[in-house]
Amino acid sequence: MRKLFLAATLLAFYACQSEPKTETDTEPDAVVEMPALNVYGDSISADGALTPQELLARMSLGKDSIPAKVEAKINQTCRMKGCWMTLDVGNGEEMRVRFKDYGFFVPKEGADGKTAVVEGYAFIDTITVDHLRHLAEDAGKSDDEIAAINEPEISVNFEAHGVIIRD
Repeated sequence: MRKLFLAATLLAFYACQSEPKTETDTEPDAVVEMPALNVYGDSISADGALTPQELLARMSLGKDSIPAKVEAKINQTCRMKGCWMTLDVGNGEEMRVRFKDYGFFVPKEGADGKTAVVEGYAFIDTITVDHLRHLAEDAGKSDDEIAAINEPEISVNFEAHGVIIRD
């Protein structure tokens, strides 16, 4: 019985040993660093993201709302809570992104100029003067800049259920 126990112990010991490295198991010479991804809201991937121009082209086909995933540069985030951000869509235009059900926020500072991927719904919306003034206040605009807002804005907006911000 003792010999059987000793044999089982030795067999278990040898079975748990790792294989020795061979010459083909070498470490890579250089490590490629990937940018850090910060995910907010639902977990999403950047695969299949549209450019802002591709999104606008799809929106111009007569649809007022479409599911989409878009990758663009962040112009600004809400300085009060991180409850919205604006993305650069080219030609001096922006797309305002808000977050589904006010369920998550992005950083209030440090994201401007970084690349974001947003997934959710793009839609045409009219933003009232009162809401535009509220947004300008959140963005830290001066009283004069806020008072100068006197017309509603019709533009493409986005409701995201997930956001990636690349460092």
